[in-house]
Amino acid sequence: MAKERSGPTMADVAREAGVALGTVSRVVNGEQVGEEYKNKVLSAIQRLGYHYNISGRALRTDRTNTIAFIIPNTINPYFALLVHHVNLALEKRNYKMMLCFSEYDQGREIEYIQMAQQNRVDGIIALTYNPHLSIPEDIPFVTIDRFFSVSVPCIASDNFGGGRMAAKKLYELGCRRVAFMRVGSTLTNEPSKRKDGFVSACVDLGMPFEVMALEDGAPFDEFVRFLTDHMQNGRLTFDGLFLGTDMLAWQICQVLKRMGVRIPEDVQVIGFDGIRMFGDQAYVTSTIVQPVQEIAEACVSTVLSKHLSNVPSLICLPVSYASGGTTRE
Repeated sequence: MAKERSGPTMADVAREAGVALGTVSRVVNGEQVGEEYKNKVLSAIQRLGYHYNISGRALRTDRTNTIAFIIPNTINPYFALLVHHVNLALEKRNYKMMLCFSEYDQGREIEYIQMAQQNRVDGIIALTYNPHLSIPEDIPFVTIDRFFSVSVPCIASDNFGGGRMAAKKLYELGCRRVAFMRVGSTLTNEPSKRKDGFVSACVDLGMPFEVMALEDGAPFDEFVRFLTDHMQNGRLTFDGLFLGTDMLAWQICQVLKRMGVRIPEDVQVIGFDGIRMFGDQAYVTSTIVQPVQEIAEACVSTVLSKHLSNVPSLICLPVSYASGGTTRE
């Protein structure tokens, strides 16, 4: 009695696509193939319902074509945009994403790194907050916004330059007394440079400023108290505010409106990140825009680099300014 076939084979795919068996093998294993041949093979795989054994391929090639991406969550629109573009950058290279949400839990970050190692991923991209995080030496590791050592590449936007850009823009738009407000981690990381850049530019411009910085977990009411303390005769003593993120900028705008402060007539507001409403519509506030797509591309190309030791320890990408209705252009 003839043995029943369990499904289409790689040879069947080759015949269906009209290509050599070796071409199918290269596509399945994520190797470089001409776009025309790749599309033929992928179409044939879909038509035939061909499935290949990822575990078996990993044993043969020592690669799984999977990259782990550790990030706090996708509730934050900036994080969601990062996930979107990292996934696109991986798919373009025939890689899949293992998405891990840490929810800012330091223990979960460690567990996800261990899980990624056990699943033999080909690399890890991580945006982490554990001050005691140990970076594995046996797997390519790339961080976003946080410097660990010269041997671990960090991808970030120009946070210091963005802070300077915000101060100069507020001055250019007529502001003469400003404040910087932020909620941030106690870790030394790239986003902390936003304040440094802002202060630097304010000093250069001779523009009076104040800084209100809270640590993660501090009650939001402290910001409300800060703003209330700077109200005189129904007017805010600041005419310009720079907020550490767009999310905080939006929250502060809601507080100011409840206090009767008009935006941008009484106070102009600039955030940081470049978040858009519904993902691709208008900016939620005037903002310093992070180049998210370029950050994602840099993360993926770096973690897949065959010469990771030659990659700079910090890759800093330029930011830009965009008006979002909270400044008087």
